Amino acid sequence: MAKILLVEDDTVLAATIESWLVSEHHMVDVVYDGESGWDHLCLGGFDLAILDWNLPQVSGVDLCKRYRKQKGIAPIIMLTGRSAIAEKEEGLDSGADDYLTKPFNMKELTARIRALLRRPPMVLSNIMQVDDIIVDSAKHRVTKRGTEIHLSPRDFALIEFLMRHQDEVFSATALVQRVWQTDNYATGDAVRTAIKRIRQQLDDSADEGSSIIENIPRVGYRLRKTRQQ
Repeated sequence: MAKILLVEDDTVLAATIESWLVSEHHMVDVVYDGESGWDHLCLGGFDLAILDWNLPQVSGVDLCKRYRKQKGIAPIIMLTGRSAIAEKEEGLDSGADDYLTKPFNMKELTARIRALLRRPPMVLSNIMQVDDIIVDSAKHRVTKRGTEIHLSPRDFALIEFLMRHQDEVFSATALVQRVWQTDNYATGDAVRTAIKRIRQQLDDSADEGSSIIENIPRVGYRLRKTRQQ
């Protein structure tokens, strides 16, 4: 599961790509113009970005150049209807890692995403750890000091997401959008309830101040890289 930014001004194509990637268990943020794409890239936290070439306000090529100039390292796939070799070279020279000419098969897109996510340093490990807590996304397993902790599928998805984005703060609304994507009726209360269950399973005490999941008042939640003693 990766967090992907899609910047595509064709709303029909954007919806198709988003639906496909969600079915492949990725989390997708979609925006429709270059400036909004830049704002999202500046926020960080994306494992990969998919940019259309011909975007309103800022082109995909210029967006890619700007991102690389700011030392952005997330892999980028460029989408375009342009098929000339010179134009492909321009897209790749701007800092894109791969290039897909429209129309394309969604299976080819996901194959290229998998290939890019396997590249260091952006490889997504199946094994994530904070102190004595280990999450194995491939085996869908959580252990604490070697003892398996049984979480519901939703709670596992939440702790896995937070593990992949350690020390980043997410509001309850943002977590609903990223982890409860298929549930149109989920609310912030669902997030708070899930976090309470996870804390009961993973924390050593009931002291919220030492919890693996930190509550930032009026902002949101984050997974600490190391737990408070």
